[in-house]
Amino acid sequence: MPLAARLRPRDLDEYVGQGHALGPGTALRSMLDRGELRSLILWGPPGVGKTSLATVIAAHVDAAWTELSAVTSGVKDVRRLIEEGRTRQQLRDRRTVLFIDEIHRFNKSQQDALLPGVEAGWVTLIGATTENPFFELNAPLLSRCQLVRLEPLSGEDVRTLIERACQDPDRGFGGRIHLDVEAVDHLLHIGDGDARAALSALEVAASAAGVGEPGPDGDTVTLSLDDVADAQQRFRYDKSADGHYDQVSAFIKSLRGSDPDAAAYWLLRMLESGEDPRFLARRMVIFASEDVGLADRQALPIAVAAFDALDKVGLPEARFALTHAAISLAVAPKSNSVTRAMGAALEAVRRHGNLDVPAHLRDSHYKGAGDLGHGAGYDYPHDHPGGFAPQQRYLPEALDGKRFYEPSRHGHEGAVADRVAELREQAAKHRKHQRTDPDPRRKDGRT
Repeated sequence: MPLAARLRPRDLDEYVGQGHALGPGTALRSMLDRGELRSLILWGPPGVGKTSLATVIAAHVDAAWTELSAVTSGVKDVRRLIEEGRTRQQLRDRRTVLFIDEIHRFNKSQQDALLPGVEAGWVTLIGATTENPFFELNAPLLSRCQLVRLEPLSGEDVRTLIERACQDPDRGFGGRIHLDVEAVDHLLHIGDGDARAALSALEVAASAAGVGEPGPDGDTVTLSLDDVADAQQRFRYDKSADGHYDQVSAFIKSLRGSDPDAAAYWLLRMLESGEDPRFLARRMVIFASEDVGLADRQALPIAVAAFDALDKVGLPEARFALTHAAISLAVAPKSNSVTRAMGAALEAVRRHGNLDVPAHLRDSHYKGAGDLGHGAGYDYPHDHPGGFAPQQRYLPEALDGKRFYEPSRHGHEGAVADRVAELREQAAKHRKHQRTDPDPRRKDGRT
């Protein structure tokens, strides 16, 4: 077995880390010490002890252990284990823990298949996931489980596990491995809160030094920084895990917060870690309209140009264009008026449904359209000074006068705000004049 699997804790006292969730006095630990157990979702990044915690919990409450992999199991497997749990409970009065690794990979029907067994208590579900369960799990299933958020392990936690691996006579190297201080520090850096990554790197380095089997026999080998430096790649970055979303979030918030240094850091950190550069380029194109908008009219063209440069020159050269765009977006004045206008217009669409298009705005370029009154009364804006027909209405009647776009005064949008205010004032004056005009006839011929 891999070193990380051999070192899994045998009981709660051996479990390292997650004091916020499992420490004395916490809700979970108090429940376990009373011999009670409810279904759990263990959510956290790789290598923080989700599977280990599930196994020691089952042992602590003396429950039968069964497990499924969400990658290879289906509804039939779920129903079989639930039925086994029901039989075990009825005949032997013993609880069953059903552990499902990567439960976020279960589709809706597979998750629904768990509900009867969890609801009846035939099995106690412990699901492990690296994904945000609020996005990936059905609400009915999530509501029946206690969510336990596991954090990356601290450096001291990982150090404890490294020392255990070096000294444990049965599961580790039995004192045959000695690590220089620099070597330990590098393993902590490699792990970055992921015990599995650090222990895997240690195992590779030990194997290269000829110490591949557990036990105390053999000479002691000292591993230096150079011995472990190539054992594992420097960055731990799973594009399907929570760390991916957290770093993207940090990048976007740095752009929005007008911090070019942080924006460049997060962008290049993700690129160095293997993130898809097209994904990052797309995020910047979205950001240019969502958070900068008309406050800087060059924001969107710069973001699109960076995307285009990526397609034309590829990495690593396109890092220049992507960094150029990130810094430009970070220092640009910010406005979310486009986002607010979009939200307000969508709300009106959803609230009012399919309102009729006003007759004067309908297509009149086909035979018979005129007989239907389509286009009647349309006032061609270019026939007016400034290209604006102030009396014209463009919204359905039920929405007449409704405003969706409210410009800010940030950056270039200050001038846009002045222009919009002028146009709206002209339109308001003309409509006021129409309301006071004693002639009830309208230009489009309707009364």
